[in-house]
Amino acid sequence: MHQPPSVADGGREMLAWLREMRDNEPVSVDQYGMYHVFRYDDVQKVTTDPAVFSNDFTRIMPQIAEGAKGNLLAVDPPVHRKLRQLVSSAFTPKMVASLEPRIAEVTNELLDDIDGTGVDLVESLAYPLPVIVIAEMLGVPASDRGLFRKWADDLLTSQNMDFNDPKFVEEAKEKVRDLDAYLLEHIVARRKQGRDDLLSKLVEAEIDGEGLDDGEITNFSRLLLVAGHITTTMLLGNAMLCFHDNPEAAADVRANPTLLPSAVEEILRVRSPFLFSARITAVDTELAGTPIPANKMVAPWLLSANHDERQFPDPERFDPHRDPNRQSGFGHGIHFCLGAPLARLEARVALAALLNRFSDIEIADPAAVVYRESPGMYGVKVLPLEVRR
Repeated sequence: MHQPPSVADGGREMLAWLREMRDNEPVSVDQYGMYHVFRYDDVQKVTTDPAVFSNDFTRIMPQIAEGAKGNLLAVDPPVHRKLRQLVSSAFTPKMVASLEPRIAEVTNELLDDIDGTGVDLVESLAYPLPVIVIAEMLGVPASDRGLFRKWADDLLTSQNMDFNDPKFVEEAKEKVRDLDAYLLEHIVARRKQGRDDLLSKLVEAEIDGEGLDDGEITNFSRLLLVAGHITTTMLLGNAMLCFHDNPEAAADVRANPTLLPSAVEEILRVRSPFLFSARITAVDTELAGTPIPANKMVAPWLLSANHDERQFPDPERFDPHRDPNRQSGFGHGIHFCLGAPLARLEARVALAALLNRFSDIEIADPAAVVYRESPGMYGVKVLPLEVRR
């Protein structure tokens, strides 16, 4: 398998490459021995069968065991189920819905700060909004969001994708050291005096009568803080790009705001924030006629699944009316994104506010759009807009 193209051109080369892979190499092995999976049905199998496709990466990387403790993305049932239950109460539909007034308040405060016609959407709204919300939920100061951004960018920009390279683990440890020290400081404070926040709930939580140790809570809260903002940040940027590329659909949504929920689903399909996820084969298996031995890394391509013409008619067309739309942007199965309801709500509230506040929104200079360089991510770092009231 040759190297996948960059998304720096907006993803056109990437989508053409994915189409070629779906047609000719639906399961392909790269130079690191990782198996890449491209068709919708096969991606579904990988993401919904934890008995065959495991999230326990210590199967092939025992050296990461300490960092995997408490990380929802790196454990299998029954531990995964218990960990997810600990925090899922904060992400129930009722609890998420109760956040809507605060999300709207933060959104409007951020939009009030926009002075003049030019604005970088990421800097002004798409980054600070979800960071403020998840920081307040966790109980860490939202005013520290500059630090969170640096730490998240460091963590998510690794170019080393060789999971057999010992340097990979050392680099990962180095990139989270300061963030983990910051979180540990707040965890220690909660052990002395609890508050009404997620960190306190994790400190007080028990699994089978045993509490989580500081390392488990640190790993858990790091995931919540980073994943709790990056998806919405990319989703809002991708929304503006979808609207820019499809002005008729954008006008349709503006004229009929009830389309916003389905438009968000279509944005997640057309420009999936995460290109692929990862699993480890627990047993020998087979996909699309290709045998895959046990203990091999498997990468199900979410973006490819979302553009598979076998599942989505006319997949390259952005259609906010698309129904059904079983897009895979948040994954499927037991590892379905815990924060998906929150990200959807933040996107709907923010997009509604943008459309209400400004009569016209355009990308100021398409050549000035800067895409993330992080492997596996499909979003922007800089998105200059021109807005008119």
